[in-house]
Amino acid sequence: QVQLVESGGGLAQAGGSLRLSCAASGRTFSTGAMGWFRQAPGKEREFVAAVTSSGGRTYYGDSVKGRVTISRDNAKNTMYLQMNSLKPEDTAVYFCAAGYSQGLVFVGSAYTYWGQGTQVTVSS
Repeated sequence: QVQLVESGGGLAQAGGSLRLSCAASGRTFSTGAMGWFRQAPGKEREFVAAVTSSGGRTYYGDSVKGRVTISRDNAKNTMYLQMNSLKPEDTAVYFCAAGYSQGLVFVGSAYTYWGQGTQVTVSS
């Protein structure tokens, strides 16, 4: 089992920045891809970003491309999402996910473990 705990969410102004963290505990998570998803009220879960096991490859959703950076530090069992140029439409609960795929995974159903989520609210 792997436990994932997100942190770093909060209230930010449009144009501002936030850095989300996802700390993993339990079995090592360095063997597989990790990702970030978000869900706004009344909307479906949306893919945000994914990173491979080594951290060498990344992939971003169209709505955040160019504004966010995903990274991971396997030595610290932690994944990050740096979000810049925030927009009100970025407001959502952000979830981190981990799995065993060796490639990039942008489909939620392919992930095995999920965190509880952290709220991000961007004011205009």
